[in-house]
Amino acid sequence: MDLPVTFWILLINLLVFWVSAVQAAKCPQECFCDQIQLNVTCANKNLTQVPPNVDERTVKLDLQGNDIQELPTGAFMHTPYLTHLSLQRCNIHKVKEAAFRGLGRLVFLNLSNNNIDILYQEAFDGLSSLKQLIIDRNRVKEIQPGAFSQLGSLNLLSLSHNQLVYIPNMAFQGLQNIKKLRLSNNCLIYLDTEAFAGLFTLTRLSLDHNELQVIIIVLIPALFFSASRLPEVTRLDLSYNPMTYLGEEAVSMPKLTHLFLDHMSLQDLVNTAVSKSPNLIHLDISNNQLRVIQPFAEGSPKLSRLNLAGNPILCNRCLEWAFYNKVKLVGTCGGPSHLSGERLNAVHPPKLRCQSEEEEAAGIIPRPTEELNKVKCPAHCVCEAETHHSSCENRGHTKVPRGFSASTRLLDLRGNNFHYIPSNSFPGVTQVVSLHLQRCKIVDVEGGAFNGMKGLIYLYLSENELTSLSPDAFKGLPKLTYLHLEKNRFTSFPKGVFKLVPSLLALHLENNSITKLEPGIMTGAEGLRALYLTGNAIVHVSPRALYQANDLDMLHLGGNKLKEVPTEALSKAGNLRDLRLSRNSIRWIGSNAFKPLGRSLKELYLNNMGLEKVSGALAGLGPGLRSLFLEGNQLEEVPDFHPLTALEVINLADNPLMCDCPLLPLCIWMEKVNLKVRATCANPPELRGRRVKDVHGFKACPGGESLPSAPAVTSQPAKAPKATKPKPIDLNGHQQVKILRLELSECSELLLYL
Repeated sequence: MDLPVTFWILLINLLVFWVSAVQAAKCPQECFCDQIQLNVTCANKNLTQVPPNVDERTVKLDLQGNDIQELPTGAFMHTPYLTHLSLQRCNIHKVKEAAFRGLGRLVFLNLSNNNIDILYQEAFDGLSSLKQLIIDRNRVKEIQPGAFSQLGSLNLLSLSHNQLVYIPNMAFQGLQNIKKLRLSNNCLIYLDTEAFAGLFTLTRLSLDHNELQVIIIVLIPALFFSASRLPEVTRLDLSYNPMTYLGEEAVSMPKLTHLFLDHMSLQDLVNTAVSKSPNLIHLDISNNQLRVIQPFAEGSPKLSRLNLAGNPILCNRCLEWAFYNKVKLVGTCGGPSHLSGERLNAVHPPKLRCQSEEEEAAGIIPRPTEELNKVKCPAHCVCEAETHHSSCENRGHTKVPRGFSASTRLLDLRGNNFHYIPSNSFPGVTQVVSLHLQRCKIVDVEGGAFNGMKGLIYLYLSENELTSLSPDAFKGLPKLTYLHLEKNRFTSFPKGVFKLVPSLLALHLENNSITKLEPGIMTGAEGLRALYLTGNAIVHVSPRALYQANDLDMLHLGGNKLKEVPTEALSKAGNLRDLRLSRNSIRWIGSNAFKPLGRSLKELYLNNMGLEKVSGALAGLGPGLRSLFLEGNQLEEVPDFHPLTALEVINLADNPLMCDCPLLPLCIWMEKVNLKVRATCANPPELRGRRVKDVHGFKACPGGESLPSAPAVTSQPAKAPKATKPKPIDLNGHQQVKILRLELSECSELLLYL
């Protein structure tokens, strides 16, 4: 039947309005624009700046995977209606002040997987509506005061996998509505006393996988994790930090329900550690070194689940409280012998004894939790009884002070003028776990200097003037695990000084002047897991340098003067997982260079070396390798990556790749893997700057038939618009303009017909 003329007029007006709006919309040539949803996608287009011609009505802008190295002030002033902005993997080094000014409607910002190292003051100025800010996997090592001061609406801030060493006072000032704060997988060793001040709405705090030591939960004055600072927190994660001790009322949070202290080094947990957290229902202290769990003090939480798995727990009468309060225990008994291996929740109270039979026979009473008396403290130092923390930092001392409390666990003496550390310099402090002697102008450490420090785990001798060490320098340190000697004046590896430290796992010797690694440097350090030698002047590694390094997991040799891969030496470190050779002058790597590490190697850094040729160097690595960094070299061709079936990260950026037939295997491989591969052509000149995967000339090479063909561009005759929901339109190029003109022409003809 015939439709009324008014219907046709209305339909035509709608079509004209729609076509005019589409024609008027702006869209960068490299991008895809969905004008219905107001979304613009410019992902993985090698853009070096934010496109200036994005339609101002855009609400979602995706720029991930580009090469935008700096975000200037006002970079998004032309897109004021944005609500979602994705900038991950853009090689961003710097975000200038007010870079996001004008984005008052933005609710989601993703800056993950970039190279940002400093969060500047007012960097996020103008983001008054932002709800979620993701800055994971950058290189953030500094948060300037006021960085987040304009983010009053933020609910989630994620800064995991960065390089933060400490959190300063008022670092998060302005986050008035924050709910979740993630600081996992950083290098945190210190938190200022007011680090979390003002976070009155925070409900979840993640500090796991850091370097917070036993005292760090105490570095913090007592009640640091307390109601006065974090009154709404319900979930606190401190797992995978090397703490050995949890003191009285260390965690005092009235609304806390879940506390994670697993995979640490806890040896002692006082019975009042969580007594001021009455709503705690889940406590995970698995995989520590706890033998005894004293009954929690009066007022402690009525737990419903206590995870003790992975601890050598002595199943004695001290666990009765858990059974009678119906706490679900997870784990097994580590003793006594008649209960060893039994599940905790299957042990019946009648079997339990609070003391061993030998103790009962001798009438020995178990030692109660130590009562802290008034703490002793030398002149010009500050000592805190509650935290077991003593500090004489930057006080001009010329001799190591004496008279510290026997309960001291962290001793901070950095920034003094000792020059010389004589033997027996630390009497009476057997419980010290962490000793800081950085920047003390030390030129010599006498044998036995640390005698008696049986509990020492961390020793920091960084930034001094040491050129050598006495063979007995570390005598009396049976538990020393982490030794920092970086930024001294060593010209040779201090071999022979590690025989007396059987527990040593990590040795830091970065930024010295070591010229070679001689045979036998690992003598006495056979259990070493991580050796850091970045930034020395090493020109030679002896084939027997790493002899007996069977447990070595990480070897960092970046920034030295090596001319070749030390393959023979690596053959002695067959369990190496992480090898870094970046910034050495290695121009060529021959076949099987890494074959000795074929079963173990997971991370391989060969970037910024001037590398010109890799001839079968990756042979033997096979499916184990997960990350490969080759950026910043002089490679025109690349090795065969097909055997590397487990790769998760690969970087080939900034190499002068020759995009002709010899590069065909790379192109075929890139089509088969689900990885982002940064690889661009340098030659021939007509392809310079083009992404390798976008070069269709490889199809003409022998064997290139398997590559997908370039998408054909055809001109379809315009059809009359259908009365269906319009599809998103890509407003790119002259073809789209031509189609729009055809549509307008059809509308005009229809009007004339009517």
